[in-house]
Amino acid sequence: MKATKIIYWVTTAIVALMMAYSAYAYFTQPAIAAGFHHLGYPDHFRIELGTAKLIGVILLLAPVGARLKEWTYAGFTFTFIAAFVAHTAAGDPAVNRTMPLVMLCVLAVSYLQYHKLQKGVQKTALARG
Repeated sequence: MKATKIIYWVTTAIVALMMAYSAYAYFTQPAIAAGFHHLGYPDHFRIELGTAKLIGVILLLAPVGARLKEWTYAGFTFTFIAAFVAHTAAGDPAVNRTMPLVMLCVLAVSYLQYHKLQKGVQKTALARG
């Protein structure tokens, strides 16, 4: 159980830090705004996505209900897949296409460890009850 917790928190922290940084960059870096235009997205989408990422980071790290946590993981999954598709369709370099897939894998590990931890909590509660 201890290894599961460590893997969960490390992978979750990586996702949270990357999403928090990208949200910050969406709001502050002109190069990111230019990148969104390159991909064909309107400027307001950059602000909406940055805001959604910050909300997702909070929900990923906060002790919220299972359903809300599931939606948070789903939202980040959609974001990473959409980023891969957008960069591929735009003909961007391989690093721009593969980084969302790498982050998707890190998110998947976090998600699997989250469920292992939830099963451990349920087993402990059943044993006590």
